Amino acid sequence: MRGDPEDLSRPGHRGRAREWRVVIQSLRAAGAGRGGVLLVEGPSGIGKSRLLAEAVEVAAERGFMVARGGADELRWLDPLAPLMSALGESARTLGFPKGVGSSGDLRIWLVDQLRARLEERLVQGPMLLTLDDLQWADPATLLALRSLVSDLASYPLVWMLARTSGDDAALNRLYDVLGREGATRVVLAPLDDEAVGEIAEDVLGGAPETTVLAQAAVAGGNPFLLVELLAGLRDEAAVELADGRARLVTEPPLRLPESIQTFAQNRLDGLSPRARHLLQVAAVLGHSFAVEDVAELLDEPAGDLLSAVEEVLATQLVVARSDTLAFRHHLLWQAVTDGIPQPVRQWLHLRAGQMLLDRGGSAIPAAAHFMAHPRPGTTQALAGLDRAAREVLPSSPQTAADLATRALELTDAADPGWFDRTVTAVEALTATGRLSQAAELARTGLDHASDGQAPYLRHQLALTLLFNGRPEEALTELEDVLARPDLAADLRDATELTWFVGLFSHQDIWRGRQRAEAIAFAREHHGDGALVGALVLLMHIAWAEGRVADGLGLVREAARIAGGGSIGAHSTGPRLNLAICLLNVRLFTESEDVLRAADEQIGRLGHTLQSAGAAYVRAYLRLVTGQLDDAAAEAEAGLETADELGTHTFTPIGILVLATVSLLRGDLSAAADYIRRYQAHSARGLAFPAGWATAAVAEARGGPGEAMRVLRTICPDVAMWRWHLVAESNLAAWGTRVALAAGDRAQAEMIVATMDRIARDNPDFPVLTHAAAHARGILHRDAAALREAAAGSPDPWARASAAEDLGVLLGGASSEPDHQTAIDDLDQALEGYERIGAPRDAARVRARLRGLGVRRRYWAHSERPETGWDSLTDTENSVAELVAEGLTNKQVAAQMFISPHTVKFHLRQVFRKLDIGSRVELAHIITRRDNAS
Repeated sequence: MRGDPEDLSRPGHRGRAREWRVVIQSLRAAGAGRGGVLLVEGPSGIGKSRLLAEAVEVAAERGFMVARGGADELRWLDPLAPLMSALGESARTLGFPKGVGSSGDLRIWLVDQLRARLEERLVQGPMLLTLDDLQWADPATLLALRSLVSDLASYPLVWMLARTSGDDAALNRLYDVLGREGATRVVLAPLDDEAVGEIAEDVLGGAPETTVLAQAAVAGGNPFLLVELLAGLRDEAAVELADGRARLVTEPPLRLPESIQTFAQNRLDGLSPRARHLLQVAAVLGHSFAVEDVAELLDEPAGDLLSAVEEVLATQLVVARSDTLAFRHHLLWQAVTDGIPQPVRQWLHLRAGQMLLDRGGSAIPAAAHFMAHPRPGTTQALAGLDRAAREVLPSSPQTAADLATRALELTDAADPGWFDRTVTAVEALTATGRLSQAAELARTGLDHASDGQAPYLRHQLALTLLFNGRPEEALTELEDVLARPDLAADLRDATELTWFVGLFSHQDIWRGRQRAEAIAFAREHHGDGALVGALVLLMHIAWAEGRVADGLGLVREAARIAGGGSIGAHSTGPRLNLAICLLNVRLFTESEDVLRAADEQIGRLGHTLQSAGAAYVRAYLRLVTGQLDDAAAEAEAGLETADELGTHTFTPIGILVLATVSLLRGDLSAAADYIRRYQAHSARGLAFPAGWATAAVAEARGGPGEAMRVLRTICPDVAMWRWHLVAESNLAAWGTRVALAAGDRAQAEMIVATMDRIARDNPDFPVLTHAAAHARGILHRDAAALREAAAGSPDPWARASAAEDLGVLLGGASSEPDHQTAIDDLDQALEGYERIGAPRDAARVRARLRGLGVRRRYWAHSERPETGWDSLTDTENSVAELVAEGLTNKQVAAQMFISPHTVKFHLRQVFRKLDIGSRVELAHIITRRDNAS
């Protein structure tokens, strides 16, 4: 039985009392329901692994669930290996989706699965999760940690993340981000003289004399080196004990090794040639190794190695584990590895990689050896890197890019595999957002590609240009490819789809009309990609011509075709487009159904390209239904996902939602910043209607004249006005009002006439009818039309806006009934604005009421206290109740049809307002409240 874990005088805590207090405080907090994050760092041998091991032992004694894992220098290619090993999971246990090829992207899917596994455990009680040696972690692990640590902050989970200090930019960013979010940095420094003396006494059995301490000083305060040096003195009888003191007995004093490399070499020098050879071969296999693997590399039966294995174990460089042998410390492994001449090490890595590749299964372990010390032109090594790049692309595109580019560097331009490796490298670089590098490589490839190969690279080059915000250049490349009569069917299909996407991005839909109509007419002669792209483009044209039902029919068909996953990673995009279109015309129920289906498809196929897009569309849904907090939370979650993954296709939607929320809340500076970001991003992503938000910000900062200048730029002709008025019907009344304020009655009349025609031609869409009535009421000062809009619009902001316009109109009348009716209408507008959280609009209505001699207090929402149970909004109440029942964030999200990110956002608000930090505390508060009621 170990001693009291909080006894800071225990040998295991020599020189680490401060750090151990931090660990104990974190475990104690987790026992009470609060999680935490400890970021442990320091040089090799400083005691990081020891601190983690001690924490695991203490946590287990306290009844914690424990999970421990670590990265490995020869497993850095294996996506999520540290987390998978810690949790005992694998692609098989997680139910890795079948049929996902290189075009799939499963990063978000994998993180979601790990999050679900952790949540299932954490609802049962506190957990300590330690991950060591993160300096060797793969990019997918760093991405997962960035997400999981934040998402699981409300659970009783203590993370201990350890790394060797260094200049790894990605890992430094992770530590910095977690530090800003409240993680505690634990930087292990060299031991001081007092701790060195205490450890010397522990190892030698007596208080060290000055001569012993002088020898111990060469360890530089490094605990591992120090213990090894002292143990060497003891084992070689260089120290004697007398009267409880330890002193050197050699004269002159024994010269101790000054580095771990020297220490390891001394141990190696004592081995027989056979045992030394075995240990060096084993070191090439990694920090831990199987005897049978060493035997295979040595081409000897495993049984013949037993005596050599026993000799190696006797050195204490290596220890036995349950099913493998392992170097006792990374420094020892590194020292042995560094002692192998590089040509020999290179040859051994090549042999090890070939051995693993010949066994079949995953190519990733073999690729790690080929990457460690590659040899140019080695056929089998290059084949292994090719296989590993394709294998890892769906789960870690960054790793795939590293593999593919390394394989390409080792390939001669005359090699038959050079072209395929170039295409793979360009695909992987594009998937990770390294667009300039991808484009440069594609152009280099085109200089060496044959006539038959060039179209594949041209398509890839076009994709990089499109994602990099250069749609016109992309379209030129795509049109050159499509002009080839001998183009392979699958490449033609993919190229036509990309061409249509480029036209959306460039907002040049008319340019593609003839091709789109031809494809739709002769659809049996075209692939699904081309057909989907054509249908979506024709939908935009239909809306620009005021044919709303036709447009919806086209995009519904596109979503149905794409729903089968037949166009790879793009297959969810048409569903998200359909959800957006349905929201534009305020068909909320169908839009929610489509969005649910898109979410399921993203989860099933792992389409990271659309993962952020789904969050943005949910944000738009919350915005048009007047739920501004939820809208902002969803949009911010989407931006976070897009930034982490480098996928910005739908980003303009999220930015525009945040601009609109900021505008409605009265934060004009933030709104203007978002509009600038929208304009910078819009060329790179989906064309999205932004007339109202962009012009409204311009009007707030520069007046009606500036707003009209912006609108004329966005809508240079009647066709674009039709497209925008269908897609954002609130623009009709707002644009009419601003045009009149700017003295441009002709423009106002054009807007009203256009909206009236759209409404007449599309009587099955009430939102258009009410928008037309609202605009007409403003232009002609028609109270009946304004009353119709105020009563019937499905959009809560539009209803409030119509009621305000009606109140303004009636407030100018002289009769008493009209005066009171105006007050009632303005009260309706005020309540509507305040209900959705639009204080800028509400303040304007209060000023109008004061002009009629009426002063209104702020709505009850504004009087809600800042903290305490009564400060929670209805949504926060619902989230709190469900969480207190033991539901995970994902389960709460499913019940409320919000994303887990939004649940996390509201839960943070609940914790802040109630001044708590865990789900356990929340459950206790709700229990006490229920018992008292």
